[in-house]
Amino acid sequence: MPVKIRLQRHGKKGKPFYWIVAADSRAKRDGKFLDKLGVYNPNTNPATIDLNVDGAVQWLENGAQPTDTARAILSYKGALLKKHLNGGVRKGALTEEQAEAKFTAWLEEKAAKVQAKADGLSKADAEAKAKALEAEKAVNEARIAAATPVVEEAEEETVASNEEE
Repeated sequence: MPVKIRLQRHGKKGKPFYWIVAADSRAKRDGKFLDKLGVYNPNTNPATIDLNVDGAVQWLENGAQPTDTARAILSYKGALLKKHLNGGVRKGALTEEQAEAKFTAWLEEKAAKVQAKADGLSKADAEAKAKALEAEKAVNEARIAAATPVVEEAEEETVASNEEE
């Protein structure tokens, strides 16, 4: 039975999120699956990915073929790297401890990059809000300045008309 690691669409219209599943390649896109490996939500920035790396590696080692998008997600979360390191352990090029140390170092580096991106996005968002607030203040001040002479002129006209009577 040919097995694929692929995405299964869930969510409402216009707001999709996906389950990452191992399924028979002949099954429908949203149909029967063998194992749920994780969740992918592209609606957040950065996208939220929760993946069982060990389960994905096990399916990959048993011959499951990921789709293009699933391959990108597995690569992003380190499942393909872990499979590669496990191959090195089986061949005797690495020990279990060395492979685990390399994988842990890679995960820490990746987490730092993701955190830096999230910080950059929040900083850019804060700057955009500050600019919008300054622009709104300028518009409000201009409106107040434009409305003030009209009120003063109206008061002067009423005072002048009262004096004439």
